[in-house]
Amino acid sequence: MPGAGDDTGLLSPVRAGTAAEAATGDRAWLAALLDAEAALTRAQAVLGLAPEEAARAVDRAVRESAFDVRDLALRARSGGNPVIPLVRELTAAVRKTAPDAAAHVHRGATSQDILDTATMLVAARTLPLILADLERTIDALGRLADRHRATPMPGRTLTQHAVPTTFGLKAAGWRSLLLDAHDRLAALLDGGLPVQLGGAAGTLAAFGAYARPDDGTELAGTGADTGETGGAGPGTRIAAQYARELGLAEPGLPWHTLRTPVADLAAGLAFTTGALGKLAADVLVLSRTEIGEVAEGTGGGSSAMPHKANPARAVLIASAARQVPALAAVLLGSLAAEDERPGSAWHAEWQPLREALRLTGGAAEAAAGLAGGLRVRPERMRANLDLTGGLVVSERLTAELAPLLGREEAAGLLGDAARRAAERGTGLREALREEPAVREALSEERLRELTDPTGYTGEAAVLTARALRRAPRRFPAGPSSPPSASSPEGRA
Repeated sequence: MPGAGDDTGLLSPVRAGTAAEAATGDRAWLAALLDAEAALTRAQAVLGLAPEEAARAVDRAVRESAFDVRDLALRARSGGNPVIPLVRELTAAVRKTAPDAAAHVHRGATSQDILDTATMLVAARTLPLILADLERTIDALGRLADRHRATPMPGRTLTQHAVPTTFGLKAAGWRSLLLDAHDRLAALLDGGLPVQLGGAAGTLAAFGAYARPDDGTELAGTGADTGETGGAGPGTRIAAQYARELGLAEPGLPWHTLRTPVADLAAGLAFTTGALGKLAADVLVLSRTEIGEVAEGTGGGSSAMPHKANPARAVLIASAARQVPALAAVLLGSLAAEDERPGSAWHAEWQPLREALRLTGGAAEAAAGLAGGLRVRPERMRANLDLTGGLVVSERLTAELAPLLGREEAAGLLGDAARRAAERGTGLREALREEPAVREALSEERLRELTDPTGYTGEAAVLTARALRRAPRRFPAGPSSPPSASSPEGRA
């Protein structure tokens, strides 16, 4: 039986078994924490502030030691975060093989430095997975839009038939929104998710205190820097090298209570699930039995009704779209963090951010399958266009008759004809034939043309073609796991 702390995704099928779930699991987070610790020692060794052997010993301990995730979680309760017990475990592991190197584990850093950096690593490793699925969805929607740019269907506003549109334009709209989402997430990688390094209160003071080369002399630039010379002290140089070691960005300032990176992630993930949710919401409506204009390629079954093929992917995507904005609200609320290190705002971010990444990743993966297998039913769209007997093109008739009869007379005449058509269950064309003014103004052939809903889709095809010219923004690959983190399962 699973342990009490296991999260198998039983109540979150949208992300269960997805690549995003694996990339954000406890073991993946542990791997990122260890990567952050190892990179910190390597950065100091590169700058001559720690022996090369110390960096090798920490790397070796990270790679070869087993760490009990559940035990770390339980021990985190006493200190408030999992880095504290992890540093103890890692230091002990290093001491077994290289006693002198143990002093260089976590040297100069605070717990938040490591956890924030690990968070950015996890995000940087997860976002490319989400972006890849968004691109698959965008490609599939592009094919649908191109194929159906002239396929007429009812346009619906406030739940009612409005005027005709095309399915191609609708699919192009879904695609456009997902391109917006894709570009927002890609921009986070382009700009670079930053490492965190500030020490106890964001001053990097401890790095200067420890900055002594092996010969005991003081390293140039280790004194206090007032900023007047613009010189970089050991802390800022370590931060720059730390970022290079991990493939992340160098921060302008320690961001312990300046939570822009997390807030940007929150906003990007919430927008993305909202964009995916728009696709899902439309599919849920259009696949209703009484509408039937689209259907998922492989519908979900029912436990009680064998005839049902539920739009399961759309349901799961829509569920994520309802959850992530609430999670983002927690993350944005953590911007209001007090002092130089916060008392709880930082702690409140961890699980909501992880869940937002997972839900967004799961929704993106589901959307790729949904778009790739979506079945479009033009015959149902055409049949639904005829449900109102031509009333769906009353706007067109108003525009046609107003110059001939006068605006007010045309509006009144069409209103009367529409009421008669609705009461009798006949078409608008038949009702208009009864009006002498219409018979005098329009030929039978012209009236038939004006009441054909397939001829009133405006510039839908042109707009679709224009929208399809836009391509996804290219983005750099996220940081890959170094050898020490290539197999987190083997360490847990």
